[in-house]
Amino acid sequence: MIYGKTKGTDFEKLCDGAAKAEAQGVMVYYALARMAREQGYPEEVSATFIEMANQEAVHAGFYATLMAKYDSDIWKIAENFAKGEYHGEQQVNEFAQALRAVGLDEAANEMDVFAKQERHHGDTLTELISKYKK
Repeated sequence: MIYGKTKGTDFEKLCDGAAKAEAQGVMVYYALARMAREQGYPEEVSATFIEMANQEAVHAGFYATLMAKYDSDIWKIAENFAKGEYHGEQQVNEFAQALRAVGLDEAANEMDVFAKQERHHGDTLTELISKYKK
């Protein structure tokens, strides 16, 4: 187990910086993947950026685990996130409506999908909690 092994040590600050850098990398690589598609590059370009983003996400989670950034009670976190995901559905829907109102229909249409995904995330977390939380 690696959970919390660097908490309170000289490595904790390094892990925190690394986690933040990796999380930033996730956002950048996914943005690059989208832009590559929009700019008409071969799917290989977008797929490579997505693969790199996924790896950066794993790296960020690794560093966060090393420094015990999050409570070890995964179900407590999952319950909080489920609430946030349900609330996120409403927020994303409102954002999509605002974008649509100013003529950004393409972005709003995609955000409609995101809102449904937020709801699905909440439902999925709730199902996992019901099934596995003791």
